[in-house]
Amino acid sequence: MNTDQQAGIPANRILITGASRGIGAYIAEGLANSSRTLILVARKASHLDPVASACETAGADVCILGCDLSKRESIAQMIKVVLSDGAPDMIVNCAGVSGQEVAPWESDPDQWWQTQLVNLRAPYLIQRWLVPTMLERGGGRILDLSSGAAVTDFETSSDYWTSKTALFRLGSSMHVAGFERGLRVLEMAPGVVQTDMTRHMKMHEGRTQWTDPEDVVAIASAFADGKLDGLSGAFVRAGVDSLGSLIEKSIAGIGGDERRLRVTPWAK
Repeated sequence: MNTDQQAGIPANRILITGASRGIGAYIAEGLANSSRTLILVARKASHLDPVASACETAGADVCILGCDLSKRESIAQMIKVVLSDGAPDMIVNCAGVSGQEVAPWESDPDQWWQTQLVNLRAPYLIQRWLVPTMLERGGGRILDLSSGAAVTDFETSSDYWTSKTALFRLGSSMHVAGFERGLRVLEMAPGVVQTDMTRHMKMHEGRTQWTDPEDVVAIASAFADGKLDGLSGAFVRAGVDSLGSLIEKSIAGIGGDERRLRVTPWAK
């Protein structure tokens, strides 16, 4: 299958990490329909039961897998099970940890690195093992749950900020390496959705305005349906970028430097 044939074809077999709660659960339930098989991954398979039930009610076939994304061996075992039924058409890297809300020099080194293992190494390993098979079948899609942290500076949570910036760069590399073979990659910042993680973060104490999870699901669904393939390699933000404008930009095409990680020019 060539690139032109791959473009616009909906993904029917989708792997979603971090699917037991929060944004991962919203996306899983939003992508569920009778034409799809969803492979839902969480630290413990039993935590996925409520989401799996909702997805099955919506008509999807569902496979649930427990995986400790901080451990390479656990990821390898999960991938072995996934590949036993064939590679997915789409990967949604949603699992993540929030990091330490302290100055960089006050952070615990082991915990700092643990954030990189879950937020960055896990997506890398999943893609390293699955993307070759996806390319053999003509391509596929990768949706990274990015963050405003990927493109901004902040005084605390350096482990989280670093991991999200690096994930964006990994996605860019995947896009450049795989685009001509049918791979499409999108970095989606979900805004600030009210979840168990965000409720307990100091930076969100007292927050009254939250991103509607339906905005996140709408973008994820459009990407899964092939409506945003023209934005591959770029960064989008739910709650700020309207779905209509993103679809228009996808159809029109974007430049190679639009919404990418770049060094800002010197002020004149």
